[in-house]
Amino acid sequence: MALSNDKRHLHPKDALLLAAPHTWAASIMPALLSIAFAYSMQGFLSVSLTIALLIAVVLMQSSVNTFNDYFDFVKGADSKNDNVEESDAVLVYNNINPKSALALAIAFLIVAFLLGIYCIVSSGWIPLVIAIVGAFIVVVYSGGKTPISYLPIGEAISGITMGGLIPLASFYVLTDSLNWMILVWSIPLIINIGLIMMTNNTCDIEKDISAGRKTLPVMLGRLRARTLYKTLIAISVISTVLIVGIWFPSGTIVLPFMLLALYPIVSKMFISPLGPKVRVGAMAAVCNMNIVLGAFYAVAVFASNVQLIL
Repeated sequence: MALSNDKRHLHPKDALLLAAPHTWAASIMPALLSIAFAYSMQGFLSVSLTIALLIAVVLMQSSVNTFNDYFDFVKGADSKNDNVEESDAVLVYNNINPKSALALAIAFLIVAFLLGIYCIVSSGWIPLVIAIVGAFIVVVYSGGKTPISYLPIGEAISGITMGGLIPLASFYVLTDSLNWMILVWSIPLIINIGLIMMTNNTCDIEKDISAGRKTLPVMLGRLRARTLYKTLIAISVISTVLIVGIWFPSGTIVLPFMLLALYPIVSKMFISPLGPKVRVGAMAAVCNMNIVLGAFYAVAVFASNVQLIL
């Protein structure tokens, strides 16, 4: 896409739009779950490390969002005719110099890394290795000749990176122990975060075909993609119930409330055609599912270590 020379630099409002706060649940929930797991295992938390982790993952998510917007803009992958909100294509709707957006994405990543240094100093080299892997994936997810987000593995990579690696690294920082069961307990998060990308890609099948993208929904077709979509939603909810029931049984008191809160959201997701015209509503629903399920899951894990005295 040709870039004009009269584009303005970023304003604070533009930076917030590029950071896309409505997507932060994809990083906050995994961190929140790791905090809950750590508290459940050891009965206490470091306040400073907990705050540093939460800020760092939000900055990482903001960096991913800004990189996505930048690369989609310079490659001409987004337009005002694609049924996207301003917050999902900031550079399309605003007269912003894309170089400013790229600088912002790098700044988000640098500050997140600096916060990560504090965590690494406190807990050792293992979180550093996980963080380097995560930072590499952040860049190649949207950048390069063939970004991960353009491939059929995009949903799996985003889910495992954010839903699996964030809890694994965060748990280590908070407990100084590497517990591989975190990856099992993170299965609902891995699925839910992958569903965010799958929602977007299924709604964008026609656009992605014309852009030469080979996303999972493009390869499956909308009918089979919707079937897989509904299957993954069911697995996410069922796995949450099973994990809490098996490993955090005292937290099962929270599950009926979780299911009641999820019912209207999941019902809407099941009947969604996942087409271009419903993209905005479909994205809102999958983000709401991430927030509701993640929050109740965390509360259930926290509740498993709370002793009530009557």
